[in-house]
Amino acid sequence: MSNDMSFLSLVLEASLIVQLVMLALLLASIASWAVILRKRGVLRDAHRRADRFESEFWSGGDLSAMYRRISGREQAATGMEGIFEAGFREFGRLRDQDDITPGAILEGCRRAMGVSQMREADRLEQNLAMLATVGSTSPYVGLFGTVWGIMNAFRGLGNVQQATLAMVAPGIAEALVATAMGLFAAIPAVIAYNRYADQVGRLESRYDTFMEEFSSILQRYARASRREEQVHGAR
Repeated sequence: MSNDMSFLSLVLEASLIVQLVMLALLLASIASWAVILRKRGVLRDAHRRADRFESEFWSGGDLSAMYRRISGREQAATGMEGIFEAGFREFGRLRDQDDITPGAILEGCRRAMGVSQMREADRLEQNLAMLATVGSTSPYVGLFGTVWGIMNAFRGLGNVQQATLAMVAPGIAEALVATAMGLFAAIPAVIAYNRYADQVGRLESRYDTFMEEFSSILQRYARASRREEQVHGAR
């Protein structure tokens, strides 16, 4: 074994199993960074869209006009816009039916908004499990490569009458590279997972709050609509 202790030399001179472990960790790190960067953009866009929609929604504008604008887009609405569109669409459909109570209208709207919210939550949580897996397993994969490499280093000393530190040091060093690579893959994945999971939780909480507030508005609309129908029927 060479006494060259550079990183590249340690990787190239490692045993096949250790090299495979290093390759797996490198691929896991690349995949996790791809998810980290993509998820960062998705969540940032979701927060920005939620802020913009809430500002418009509570500005007192016409909800029917807002619905027509959102539903008229070619791109499907997401986030709060998607929840609003689903709820208002169902409200309009149920309101036109005869012999339906305001409570039934509201229940139908809440179901429609709940389905839209679950789809949005699934979209936001996509690939978070992969970050959790990389963060939790990479150190152990790296440790396996380290143990295997150290076993090979000591096994190579079996036929040597006098072992020295210089003889065993390169083997141990190349084995420890696997541990370092495991930590390199795991630490960013764990940090990103915790951060993004918190952001997703906050967004879902905002969606829940909006659903409750919008449900109250739709309930008032449903009752007002039924009162108008009763007044016109009495005439």
